[in-house]
Amino acid sequence: MNPEKVVFGFFIVLALTLNFGFFVGEIENPSHHHVYELFAVVVVNLIATVLKFGDRSQMGALLLATSLVAILQLIAAALLWAFAVHVTGDGLTPTVTASIVSLSGGAMLANVISVVLLIIETVMLRR
Repeated sequence: MNPEKVVFGFFIVLALTLNFGFFVGEIENPSHHHVYELFAVVVVNLIATVLKFGDRSQMGALLLATSLVAILQLIAAALLWAFAVHVTGDGLTPTVTASIVSLSGGAMLANVISVVLLIIETVMLRR
């Protein structure tokens, strides 16, 4: 067993499951989507992205691309949250919350693709 692959797989799956936890709930209800959960999703996705930089294969390039898409959408969601709460002062209206959760949903789709690619890569390994 390769410990690097275990850590890599752990963070990819953790990124997906945390993102799913944030995404689930009524899309416009702010009480169903906690800011610390979004923060955890961003941090774990950043760690997963850093772990993908070492792989120089074609599959590694695809994994990095999906991770960068997820990070881009999650950072946009976090910035939108911060802007709504701290700049405009309006707080989390149903419209803003729906936009934040939608961005998280796009990131979750990118995380699903990462997990599927990881499974495909694992199945294709020959001993």
